[in-house]
Amino acid sequence: MASIDYNTVPITEKALHVPPLDELAEVVSRGLRRTFATVNVTVEDSPDLTQQPFDLTSPGLSGNAKLVELGGPPYLVPEVQRDKVYDLAALLRHLRRDPAFLAGAGAGPWPYVGVNCEGIINLRVDGGAVQQGTRVVSVEPVGAAKGSSGYLQQRLPNSETRTALLGNYLLSDGAPGKVLKVVAKKRIGESNFITAIREALKEHYGEKVVGLGGTFVLREGRVKHHVMPDFSPTPLCSDSDVDQWLHYFEMRAPVTHVGTMVTGDLDLDLRVQHFHGYSAHGDGGHYHYDTTPDSVHYEGYFVPAERVLRIDPPAHTHALGRD
Repeated sequence: MASIDYNTVPITEKALHVPPLDELAEVVSRGLRRTFATVNVTVEDSPDLTQQPFDLTSPGLSGNAKLVELGGPPYLVPEVQRDKVYDLAALLRHLRRDPAFLAGAGAGPWPYVGVNCEGIINLRVDGGAVQQGTRVVSVEPVGAAKGSSGYLQQRLPNSETRTALLGNYLLSDGAPGKVLKVVAKKRIGESNFITAIREALKEHYGEKVVGLGGTFVLREGRVKHHVMPDFSPTPLCSDSDVDQWLHYFEMRAPVTHVGTMVTGDLDLDLRVQHFHGYSAHGDGGHYHYDTTPDSVHYEGYFVPAERVLRIDPPAHTHALGRD
């Protein structure tokens, strides 16, 4: 199936507020203590993220970091727009980014998989050569009733660089550098790990919009994920419809997640947070929250983005399907 020509769709770029890393560490540390019993936020050199359990295609997150939001939920609900297929390698060429690292959460390439699916984007381009670490997770029915279905994680080949419908990614050079390291254990509040970080940033910076991208691993505990099934044959017109359509699963550690968060939408109709996860043992999907608060252990690495790119936004938008 033909992919979107980036010369034919709107692309808007706006600056984000970029606080010093030391200041970010203080703000996040203070805010997270309302949600987790143990919190340690530091500025450190990035570990080699190509190693397990991260298994990213670049060793770091740094270098000309931007957030990218592609498409949006209105292309999925209430009714799917199947023509919204995007080639991410072509996007990097269009943006003249090489070397480039692209990682985050979105829909997977349904033309390749055969059905709608979750995409856990993890892609590097260097000298024009593609290294594809992206996983996709699809629902695999094992029984007639919802709740008795399973899921299947697959890794895309280097030759498949498409995605579809929507996505939220960190774009950088993938270079080693200083990062914000966030460790949190034993959840005592209501917010999930990402929401707690974003709320801390929003509370401190107010109208100054801050965006972070990166990765976190669930070291211990379990998390609730959803996996999208194939496209609904009937319109999904409410959050309740979307909730009934999605399939929910409990995933076990270690699970590595990639994605983005932003404290405002800059009149660009941005999704404020979106993280997907994958694992060596086959678990993966869209992150919601941990289900074992007493034993949960998160370890994350994030960088602030300098700018945000909004690509092919839906002309008519809504708030459905953004949890």
